[in-house]
Amino acid sequence: MLFQIITAFPGMFDGVFSQSIVKRALDRGIAKIELHDLRRYTRDKHNTIDDYQFGGGPGMVMKPEPLFRAMEFLLNGLNYSPKKILMSAKGKSFNQETADSLAKLDHLILVCGHYKGIDQRFIDRFIDEEISIGDYVLSGGEIPAMCVVDSVVRLLPGAISDPESALTDSFRNGLLEGPLYTRPENFRGLAAPEVLMSGHHANIEKWRREKAMESTQNLRPDLFEDKSSIE
Repeated sequence: MLFQIITAFPGMFDGVFSQSIVKRALDRGIAKIELHDLRRYTRDKHNTIDDYQFGGGPGMVMKPEPLFRAMEFLLNGLNYSPKKILMSAKGKSFNQETADSLAKLDHLILVCGHYKGIDQRFIDRFIDEEISIGDYVLSGGEIPAMCVVDSVVRLLPGAISDPESALTDSFRNGLLEGPLYTRPENFRGLAAPEVLMSGHHANIEKWRREKAMESTQNLRPDLFEDKSSIE
């Protein structure tokens, strides 16, 4: 899967994409990530990418010219239309369902907004969808783009050693994952639940289901209410 990211701050991605599952997926050729420095698509000596907004008001706006040039460069010669997403605080909330949907694609272009925002004409012309990672504002779309790439890459076949693990994560069945335990069985007087060592798979699954319900009710009552209304 090809990820192309348009950003004014490409250096922010170096550490994140050189570690863990994302790095392994890149090394295996499962995913490819291209960072496109927006300033390379400017035409003035100062590499200006922002300006004051029309109508006055605080905050700078990303200019349309370099954004148009960057996107047109990425789309040039393609006989298909890749999904083009703007990372924006105004977008719809990113969730597991969206990650699953994006993981089925072959090519994704992520645009990282910055400053007060970006010129609406670019959005109207190119963007298919605006996505937010939460109801708060960050300094730019770079960190949200990292989140999207990480959550999508781990769903690609071969990215993680045990694909079944991704199928039992939180949010998969509308619930949070329950508590997890590993060796040693007894640590500083704290024992792991006996049922997990029983070998009785039906009882283990029942326990996990009950604990998932309990975790969801305690930590995310909004999800628990939605799940209860469906069941």
